[in-house]
Amino acid sequence: MTLFGTAGIRGPVRTAVTPSLALAVGRAVGRDPGPFVVGRDGRETGSALVAALEAGIESAGEDVYRVGQVPTPALAFASRGRRGVMVTASHNPPTDNGIKVFEDGVEYDRAAEETIERRVEDEPAPAEWDEWGSGRQVDLLDDYRSAVTDYVRTLTSDDRPLADRRIVVDCGNGMGALATPQVLRALGADVVTLHANVDGHFPGRESKPTPESLADLRGFLAEHPADLGIAHDGDADRVVIVAPDGEVVHEDTVLAWLAERYTRESDAPDPVVVTTPNASGRIDERVEAAGGRVERVRLGALHEGIARERERGDSDTSVVFAAEPWKHIHTRFGGWIDGVASAAVVSSLVAEAGDVAALREPVTERPYRKVSVDCPDDLKDGTMTRVRETLPERFPDGAVDTDYGVRIDLPDGSWVLVRPSGTEPYVRVYAESDGVDDLLDTTVSVVSAAVEATRDP
Repeated sequence: MTLFGTAGIRGPVRTAVTPSLALAVGRAVGRDPGPFVVGRDGRETGSALVAALEAGIESAGEDVYRVGQVPTPALAFASRGRRGVMVTASHNPPTDNGIKVFEDGVEYDRAAEETIERRVEDEPAPAEWDEWGSGRQVDLLDDYRSAVTDYVRTLTSDDRPLADRRIVVDCGNGMGALATPQVLRALGADVVTLHANVDGHFPGRESKPTPESLADLRGFLAEHPADLGIAHDGDADRVVIVAPDGEVVHEDTVLAWLAERYTRESDAPDPVVVTTPNASGRIDERVEAAGGRVERVRLGALHEGIARERERGDSDTSVVFAAEPWKHIHTRFGGWIDGVASAAVVSSLVAEAGDVAALREPVTERPYRKVSVDCPDDLKDGTMTRVRETLPERFPDGAVDTDYGVRIDLPDGSWVLVRPSGTEPYVRVYAESDGVDDLLDTTVSVVSAAVEATRDP
């Protein structure tokens, strides 16, 4: 049984993430010592799934603190010193939902997820009748918003670092509406919100923030003066930054800003930034310029990469930041992905630099593209086996790394990565190069041929 992908359990509610599955997962995680904090995003199906999940946890013998509708980072914040479960499908469409599990502010690692999968398959019986847990309602949003606000004030040494700044926030009818505008206003900003009512149908735009779905935000910025725009996905773990002219700033450029700043401000002799194989070389350049180094880990496993670097490092080593595109862990603040904290920290960087253009100026933004090649889930293993054999043959001068897919780094600084999606029926192809179209076309042709050869061996 495989339930967990690269970002928890996720899928359609009628066929995959059903109430019966939520009950089974609740009973499985409830065998770990609690108590548990349980929350959800604004999806229509969240209430029923949370009820089933809570029933499972309590019938396994553990207590539940119900926090209602909250951003995923707020749930992670509340799981410090205990465990937490979030019902969310993040940026997926409204027909989907999902489950993420946390311990002490950190997502379960792969070993812990596999344990849950085995328990679900074994169908454990409930605890004895007089050992069942109980539940009660608690409020955490005020504490979370205050914690983010205080963190940014500590970073900037300023109670109102965003004074005289106008920021437009597209909440996408999601959980960001409950935190990001409030935090930015507390830091002094003049905030304009779009799609700031929570609605599980996502009527304003699709939950995934893309250049296409952010048409309202981009159009508003093009017509109204502002310092920057910010957009979230449905549960506010992702953040997208939009320049005042409506251009979406590349996600790896944003990552490079944060990585460089945290590296430069660290007093550790060996500051480390953890990122993923699909992250741009511009991050390495800015981190190295600031005196640090970059280490990579598989997509969806930033928490595992942080733990790995801490375990194999010494007293000189400090993981100052960890991120994959759109998703950032501010390690000084906590061990979870936090789009609300990112929105506030990036806003403070823009305010300090003067504008978005000044922040972008030192970052080398080579052309970067990514595409998805159709590949059914049952063909992914065979396809990747063939890609590992055939792709290096097309780039004989490249350095090949097969730890997390197939990545080939070329002598001129170009690179390409091929990896299977953990949540959708695709193989992803990423490329960065001054000749990115040719590099991408060559790689896609190899991947497509591998899919067909696996389909009809």
